[in-house]
Amino acid sequence: MSGSARAMPGFIYLASQSPRRAQLLDQLGVAHRPLLAGDDEDAEALEAARPGEAPATYVRRVTALKLDAAMARLARRGLPAAPVLCADTTVALGRTILGKPEHADDAQRMLVLLAGRTHRVLTAVALHDGRGSDAALSVSRVRFAPLAATRIAAYVASGEPLGKAGAYAVQGRAAAFIEHISGSYSGIMGLPMFETAQLLRDAGLRF
Repeated sequence: MSGSARAMPGFIYLASQSPRRAQLLDQLGVAHRPLLAGDDEDAEALEAARPGEAPATYVRRVTALKLDAAMARLARRGLPAAPVLCADTTVALGRTILGKPEHADDAQRMLVLLAGRTHRVLTAVALHDGRGSDAALSVSRVRFAPLAATRIAAYVASGEPLGKAGAYAVQGRAAAFIEHISGSYSGIMGLPMFETAQLLRDAGLRF
């Protein structure tokens, strides 16, 4: 991404449906507008992992694909020019990628794997400022306490694990499972604020 100074618009596009990412941008004081996939786009297909793919490689690749799709969406819709921000989060146990559970049984399977162990949460962020793109990666470590089957079943029954990488939300009920965190809490939520702020400032955004 070019470092030359130029006037920036007063907002960015957030190409994500995550309300948590929107809230974190609000916390930074960054004005943003949604740039969401339409019915003609298969957004879920972008998140398919390749066989044997390392978690860091996977999350960077998916974020880059999301950014490419968002830039094409921006051009196709003829919207005003502004920087576009994308992010993707995955949970990894060793080299095993734990994405969003397909159903309740899948969520239970993931939580059984995570119980009593330390896993990584990787969030990649990418920004396109109209001239070029830049990206960053946040890696945090989270340790779950041992979990009884009844606690896992009750959490799955709450519905919270569905749609969440690794089948849990750190800012939700699963906070009671977590013994220790090392890294970025906001990164675990889905948008590492330090790395995101650096990308935005490097692009010339002031907030």
